[in-house]
Amino acid sequence: MKRNYFLVGLVFLIFFVISILTNILGPLIPDFISGFKLSLTLAAFMPFSFFVAYGVMSIPSGMLVERFSEKPVLISSFVLAFLGSFLFASLPYFLVGLFALFLIGIGMAMLQVAINPLLRTAGGEAHFAFFSVMAQLIFSSAAYIAPQIYSYLVINLKAVSSQSDFIIRTFSALVPESMPWVSLYWLFTLITIAMIVILSIVKLPKVELKEDERAGAWTTHKVLFGNRYVILYFFGIFAYVGTEQGVANWISKFLEIYHGYDPQIVGANTVSYFWGMLTLGCIAGLVALKLWDSRRILIIFSAAAILCLSLALFGSAELALIAFPAIGFFASVMWSVIFSLALNSVEKHHGSFSGILCTAIVGGAIVPVVIGSLGDILELRYGMTFLYLTLGYIFSIGFWAKPLVTNATIRSKKEPV
Repeated sequence: MKRNYFLVGLVFLIFFVISILTNILGPLIPDFISGFKLSLTLAAFMPFSFFVAYGVMSIPSGMLVERFSEKPVLISSFVLAFLGSFLFASLPYFLVGLFALFLIGIGMAMLQVAINPLLRTAGGEAHFAFFSVMAQLIFSSAAYIAPQIYSYLVINLKAVSSQSDFIIRTFSALVPESMPWVSLYWLFTLITIAMIVILSIVKLPKVELKEDERAGAWTTHKVLFGNRYVILYFFGIFAYVGTEQGVANWISKFLEIYHGYDPQIVGANTVSYFWGMLTLGCIAGLVALKLWDSRRILIIFSAAAILCLSLALFGSAELALIAFPAIGFFASVMWSVIFSLALNSVEKHHGSFSGILCTAIVGGAIVPVVIGSLGDILELRYGMTFLYLTLGYIFSIGFWAKPLVTNATIRSKKEPV
């Protein structure tokens, strides 16, 4: 198929929307705690409800795409996200929020599975690697923007007047005065409606799934689970997403508790910088992967992330504002390196293996709950030391990984075949 830049742009837009809906949870944790009068543990069940959906839907989503094709799955995904957003915006209560976030999470899990083959078809197989990197950069950029949108809405809704712009005045009439953050879910309701309309109108190309993209039968998954490396890399992705969300979800509350920073301004900005540094780290990682073996990079970056975590948790207020975003920079390469090492460690069934790895995104549900529970027992600072275990596991991958194919570097290209 000839490259279709409009469809490539549409896929990029979907990545952007997924990121906005996913990465807003971190800045919202202090609001959930104060608005619903929650303990740290119960607050952690909000992102848990979202990310546990990946554990439920990642493998079935691949089977749905094979049976019904991409377009119905994409539209259904946004219908679920719309229902969840509208429900939470209309009824901002804790139990409603748990169910609503689960619906949104299911939608996002389905989207993640459906859009990568579509990107390969729309952009051309030869350009797939380039467009995949661009998509990740867009995803990270949206994660940086999401807390800024949160701050803009919350700050302006607290000071709404006749001079406020139309958006602020409209949201002011819809949200409880004590919960200005609910405006985000009204915004998400509008965004998901727009995406449903766009996808209903646009004609999508027929995607011929490559063998490596097929979900495979349950018997294939059973065979894969018999391979110890499949299990080891499952926990690698589990540890990475758990680390990412464990940091992002608790930054704002940590800064409020220990350093007295306003979670709606400084806290939200620091979360935003975390995602911004992750974006910059992706670019630095692309260069590093052309120079060194990915296992060596994983060892260096994870060790640096452990150091930054220590500085953030036990250093001064000023140091915490620098060290937390720095963790994002060093975490930036972990997903791609672990994922590529995993796929390069098995000879076949890569599509099914990818589904298993995406199921491990459930780490983003479990690790924040563990941190919150430990935080209630000890205190949040010591609860977040649990991240030493997840980062330590990622650090170990660089030593025990034995891929069948290593990443190509400038040096390896110069060596004779």
